[in-house]
Amino acid sequence: MLPINHWPESERPREKLLEKGSAALSDAELLAIFFRTGIAGKTAVDMARETLAHFGSLRKLVESRVEAFCSVPGLGPAKYVQIQAALELGERCMRETLQRGDVLSNPAETRDFLMVRMRSYHHEVFACLFLDNQNRVIEFDEMFFGTINGASVYCREVVKRGLEHNAAAVIFAHNHPSGVAEPSQSDEQITRQLVQSLALVDIRVLDHIVVGDGETVSFAERGLLT
Repeated sequence: MLPINHWPESERPREKLLEKGSAALSDAELLAIFFRTGIAGKTAVDMARETLAHFGSLRKLVESRVEAFCSVPGLGPAKYVQIQAALELGERCMRETLQRGDVLSNPAETRDFLMVRMRSYHHEVFACLFLDNQNRVIEFDEMFFGTINGASVYCREVVKRGLEHNAAAVIFAHNHPSGVAEPSQSDEQITRQLVQSLALVDIRVLDHIVVGDGETVSFAERGLLT
């Protein structure tokens, strides 16, 4: 086994990150940087590749329970705590991108925020991002919770909450625990009902975003809000 510090600099994960940025690294290379060192007979990159193969994906690795995580050679409670702390730091940074009073002007940032907040739920959650007449964030409310197959959404409660916040507009979001972001017929039906109900109190529906595993679908982009 050739140690990583004997590899060409362009192939070493740390040097590659410094030169090209974190997006240029593979999942295994990023994980190797987190591991810092390998174990006997294996570099950190080898260990990272085997760990990802063991769990099947990066997401399954970071969402694994401590017992499953620590069952992998070279991993233990300390690394489990570190990776959970790193995830929480990332989520808190993302939450700060949409604070009360912020102007919502970047669709990609909104999608990233919703992805971080909602993709890891194992049950369906329906949320509303309420905005004022300047498209400034008022509140992000997770309103309805369901099973793996769906959540019951009540138009009256959404209207009531919108009026309580004195909202001028709203973006809906819900996750698909299956990981597939494609809207269902029931998603389209409840969206039409919500659009009609909120129009009666002059609250505009700007979008409905379905969150899957690493992907989102926008109703506005598909012309499904009419």
